[in-house]
Amino acid sequence: MQMRTRLKTVLISAFVTVSAFVSITYISCNRDKCKTIVCANGGVCNSGGCICTSGYEGSNCETLSQTKFQGNWSVFEKGTRTQAAQYAITIEAGPAIAGVVNPTYVVIVNFYNYFKTPVNAYVDGDTLYIPNQNYEGKVLFGKGYIYTDNTYGQFGRISMAYEIIDTATQLVNDFGYYPIDGSSPSLWNK
Repeated sequence: MQMRTRLKTVLISAFVTVSAFVSITYISCNRDKCKTIVCANGGVCNSGGCICTSGYEGSNCETLSQTKFQGNWSVFEKGTRTQAAQYAITIEAGPAIAGVVNPTYVVIVNFYNYFKTPVNAYVDGDTLYIPNQNYEGKVLFGKGYIYTDNTYGQFGRISMAYEIIDTATQLVNDFGYYPIDGSSPSLWNK
């Protein structure tokens, strides 16, 4: 009987030892998917991929989102109150505010072929937002999407829907923001 108890104790000890060895080996063989991933610009690795902070994109958050919007654009548009027009605009990185650069902030120069003051906007991924603002007797706001097409290439076109409201007359010039009125978005090509 004593021999059986010893044998039982030895077998249980052996089983526990082998189980512990297998568990440690299994855990050490499962690599941390984020161990070799370095996310830039404040991005955080999760399950082997980077989750980027606002204003950055790319597999390692290495690309500034606003970069694809920056540059010179040819605008083709017809508003609900204006004739068809073609003119040039420029999208630039927004200036630093109190010494801090905002990676989502951009300005649009010559917006509407009217404003002498650059119009404030911001980017989020592939979307350009113009928040409600008042310049030179006009209220404006809008939203557009950058995309790739065969003619203008990667990120070569923006479909921009916006409105201009004259503060003196309250007349609205719509560029596809409320398409129910028959208006179409403004097309911007690089």
